[in-house]
Amino acid sequence: MQDNARYQVHVQVEPAYLEHESDPDQDHYVFSYTVTIRNTGQVAVKLLNRHWLITDANGGERTVDGEGVVGEQPYLEPGHQFRYTSGAMLNTPVGSMEGSYDMLADDGTAFQAAIAPFTLAMPRKLH
Repeated sequence: MQDNARYQVHVQVEPAYLEHESDPDQDHYVFSYTVTIRNTGQVAVKLLNRHWLITDANGGERTVDGEGVVGEQPYLEPGHQFRYTSGAMLNTPVGSMEGSYDMLADDGTAFQAAIAPFTLAMPRKLH
């Protein structure tokens, strides 16, 4: 993310385990995550692309890259936010995700908004 206060995007993630969609006997664990993207800078920005790194408890990694989020490329004026929910599947009861969004400010400045690592965990699997 740019050090310049003109370009600041804050990303908050709230993960949840989806028990009714998971099948632990088949090593199939489903999680949702709700993301809130806030433009805390001084210039309007548009989210162009997403980049995710998903890691399972065995160290297996997969990347997900794509245009926008949930079929949209949200445009955020300063002080505004966009919230969406998506999901991920793992073959272990615990894993993690992290990533970034490619952003474009109205003045033509391109930058990345970091998504800090967060844990995906079936309840009672972490101490």
